[in-house]
Amino acid sequence: MKIIIVGASGTIGKHVVAALKKDHEIITAGSKSGDYQVDITSTESIEKFFKQVGKFDALVSASGDGHFGPFNQLNDTDFRKGINSKLMGQVNLVLIGQHYINPKGSFTLTSGSLANDPIVYGTAVSAINAAIDGFVRSAAVELDHGVRINSVAPDVVEESPAYFPYFPGHIPVSMAKVTQGYVKSVLGAQTGQVYLIAE
Repeated sequence: MKIIIVGASGTIGKHVVAALKKDHEIITAGSKSGDYQVDITSTESIEKFFKQVGKFDALVSASGDGHFGPFNQLNDTDFRKGINSKLMGQVNLVLIGQHYINPKGSFTLTSGSLANDPIVYGTAVSAINAAIDGFVRSAAVELDHGVRINSVAPDVVEESPAYFPYFPGHIPVSMAKVTQGYVKSVLGAQTGQVYLIAE
């Protein structure tokens, strides 16, 4: 399979690359690194990216930023950081990518456990994650040619210790466990699923 991994050099992306590269052709992409560079906040950049890559069988997105901060200080700009990047960036990878993906291909997006398990300072990210999961469930109903779509929703991961203080009572998830959520989505048969990865 020809698999695109957006955010391939990131905390999660590099592990997904390692898990899939042995048996598949991997196309790595990032904002500043990888086989191709793509700015997911720009539809023009995404369109150019897909024209360069051509037809593909699966896309994994482990990319997108969001804002953490106290609720009483949140503003429109804070919310739009995540809306423009993590939400619409991933949504546009699908909206544009659907015209380049091969029949029976798949999209795998990244949301997060905060969609259903909120924390202090995480309101903006919780909203973005929930929106991604909703998009995945609905898009699965309408995607043509047997194309599948799922999201992976990790809890705080073991390789992000800077976030541990913000997740009291959470057991950081192993990267091996997180990675298998993406493998399941890419190589499995389900669609419209949200794979919550938590200990």
